[in-house]
Amino acid sequence: MLSKQKQQTSFEALSADFKYTSRMQAPRILKVVVSSGVGKKRDKKQLELISERLARITGQKAAPRAAKQSIAQFKMRAGDTVGYQTTLRGARMFDFLDKLIHIALPRTRDFRGLPATAIDDMGNLTIGIRENTIFPETSDEDLKDVFGVAVTIVTTAKNKKEADAFFRHLGVPLRPIDAVVKR
Repeated sequence: MLSKQKQQTSFEALSADFKYTSRMQAPRILKVVVSSGVGKKRDKKQLELISERLARITGQKAAPRAAKQSIAQFKMRAGDTVGYQTTLRGARMFDFLDKLIHIALPRTRDFRGLPATAIDDMGNLTIGIRENTIFPETSDEDLKDVFGVAVTIVTTAKNKKEADAFFRHLGVPLRPIDAVVKR
């Protein structure tokens, strides 16, 4: 079942636990924000490469994010590009979520599920991905230009417990709450 269909069935699945009286009380996904910082890369070709790959992964052009103020320690001036960001809504959002849950995350090396602590108190899930090569659109590219990506799934959940139940219903691979991974 796809993420959009699972979201539509979330009222029936979660109403017993959270005492929902209306469909509008059930949590739903508002948007997905995919972003990547550029670090110390000042080369214009590398900035274009990051922008182009992020656009290929999300299916939408990435918007550059500029530094708000100059910081001499980092040799950064106000207005310099410090990252790229894409906000997905609607059909693109659900397509990206399905690709992330069913294809990309299982391709991550030593993947045992996402920690339940990735959900914040406002009900949003933030995932840090170290390598952009887990996405099928970029896996055939050179491995020398690997960068990290942050994915934030913004929901209407009221708290962490409600968001955890909602993400588990959607099929997001979260570790059990009591599981502790020793390294």
